[in-house]
Amino acid sequence: MITASLVKVLLPWLVSTFVGFLIAPTVIKYLHKFKCWKKKSGNDKGMGDAAGTPIFNELHKERDVKVPRMGGMVIVGAVVITTLLFWLTSFVSTGGDPSAKYDYLSRAQTWLPFFGFLAGALMGFVDDYFTINPAEKGIFKRGLALKYRIFWAGGIAFLASLWFYYKLGIDFVHVPFVGDITLGLLFIPFFILVFVSLFATSNIDGLDGLSGGIMTIIFTAYGFIAFSQNQVDIAAFCFVVVGALVAFLWFNIPPAKFYMTEVGYNALSFSLAIIAFMTNTVILLPIIAFALYATEVTTVMQVLSKKFRKKKIFLVAPIHHHFEALGWPAHTVVMKYWIVSITFAIVGVVLAIAG
Repeated sequence: MITASLVKVLLPWLVSTFVGFLIAPTVIKYLHKFKCWKKKSGNDKGMGDAAGTPIFNELHKERDVKVPRMGGMVIVGAVVITTLLFWLTSFVSTGGDPSAKYDYLSRAQTWLPFFGFLAGALMGFVDDYFTINPAEKGIFKRGLALKYRIFWAGGIAFLASLWFYYKLGIDFVHVPFVGDITLGLLFIPFFILVFVSLFATSNIDGLDGLSGGIMTIIFTAYGFIAFSQNQVDIAAFCFVVVGALVAFLWFNIPPAKFYMTEVGYNALSFSLAIIAFMTNTVILLPIIAFALYATEVTTVMQVLSKKFRKKKIFLVAPIHHHFEALGWPAHTVVMKYWIVSITFAIVGVVLAIAG
């Protein structure tokens, strides 16, 4: 017998997938109409080791100037439309009853992740817009300047951490098989650190199907974790994101019709960080999101090595481009990343449920 909770998770997922497929062709049409791609290939935003790296620029010399950015609008659109659709349907049919059976937008569980999703999408849209249409000078010369993006992400993280600490009374983290460890006021800077570090993993979005596939795996894992904790609204939200990602991936696998870029990735990373804390599994986040953090760590290693040792560790960072430079076909790199991500996600889910 299918329970109401299962329907509450599966129905929005199906709707989100359908909405994503429905709006994707229109998004592609307008991205091409407004020429939403970089006018110059390569990465000149000063991120990682890509800036001024001939190998990186050679790998991207055709992709960057032919494939539209902002494909993450499919993800954002599908999630927002689905969420509002279920909220409005429940509001009309129940007269605004917050306990409406299939409305997963709840103050206790999903207001904060949804707010983070929207805040990340807004920041990403601004960055993407000015990456495509750079200003002659100022903070929008190469998209939104890095320090302002960090400030934005840190500000959202600070507000969210205050909500957890003062409103929800959460000042601890759970370590599997050990128990809860109280951090007190240190919970706030810890929250901000996790949030900003996850935001910084956006350089995973570099190959067709890579970031979309990995995020699909991660949000699926957190959907199962939340459902096992009886946090059904969070589980429903996670699977709504998964549905939107599936639709996005359909058009993003090689050859990609568009790239996710910041508008999609920031929305996902902001909400993911909050969900990790809502499910009290933030300690497991580096396992479940192993591919994201591995990408970030290799980039930091490369930058530090070049700065202090005056030589590189990898041919190019992040490491998925290193494999490309070694001669691996891009689709091979992506598929192997997916396999690794599935493996670590399963381990993380088992630890979350057992611990």
